[in-house]
Amino acid sequence: MSDLNTTNFTNPFIFILLGIPGLEAAHVWISIPFCTMYTIAILGNVIILFIVKREPSLHAPMYYFLCMLAVTDLVLCTCTLPKTLSIFWFNSREVDFSACLTQMFFIHCFFALESGIFLAMAFDRYVAICNPLRHSTILTNSVIAKIGLAGVLRGCMIVLPCPLLARQLPYCRTNIIPHLFCEHIAVVKLACTDIRINSYYGLLVAILVIGLDVFFIAVSYIQILRAIFRLPTKDARLKTFGTCGSHLCAILAFYIPGLFSVITYRIGDKVALHFHVLFGNVCLLVSPMLNPIIFGVRTKQIQDRLLQLFTHKGT
Repeated sequence: MSDLNTTNFTNPFIFILLGIPGLEAAHVWISIPFCTMYTIAILGNVIILFIVKREPSLHAPMYYFLCMLAVTDLVLCTCTLPKTLSIFWFNSREVDFSACLTQMFFIHCFFALESGIFLAMAFDRYVAICNPLRHSTILTNSVIAKIGLAGVLRGCMIVLPCPLLARQLPYCRTNIIPHLFCEHIAVVKLACTDIRINSYYGLLVAILVIGLDVFFIAVSYIQILRAIFRLPTKDARLKTFGTCGSHLCAILAFYIPGLFSVITYRIGDKVALHFHVLFGNVCLLVSPMLNPIIFGVRTKQIQDRLLQLFTHKGT
């Protein structure tokens, strides 16, 4: 194995995913919360999709965007967790070079797509609160489909250069990735050449995706708050703002870990490697796990349909 890891090559046949450096002995125990979170994410998002599909009254823009979010969450966590669990349980560390780059693309593409969906949901709340009479005419089914397609295309176009640039690099140091999945920076750091272009482009992607989306979400909520404060009564203001509560909680659960992860990777030498790896994986699980819980708990229509579903089965 040592010969394989030090051989000069341009593109390795395989990469070796190290797992969590320094915590290899605890992999089996660490797998328990990871597997639990993954199971909750899968079940929760599938239930959301099932309820919205079954209930015609939920065929509205807000719930269409929620379904897009659920599908994105399913793909995002499934990109990494099966391989992560195979490392924990079966010590299956090898990953093909092309498969590694494919995983890199899907992780970052669907992360960008999820950010775009949160922006679309903010726009939906803005139209519903600030221009309610035109909500149904502005957010038609065709417009919603175009927004979803635009989000997919944006994610693909902005992320595709990352694996393409990584593929051109010569890897002559080692093929061991100190991570649980093929994260962009973790992979390109193995190259034995200047990686500043890759690093700068990765930072540009983070700015274009997280930075711009957070900015436009903030603008939407500033307009929403202005409209809410113009309402005549406190009850009306609280009720209207309550319709945004689940969206705001989901945004915080997505962007706060994401921003923290980006920052820690940029100051990597000051943060322990095992923390990097653990936190990077948790970031990809927290939002998919919490989103169905947040929207299920805080959205009365979904609560009612869920209770009807289990009550009907119980009878």
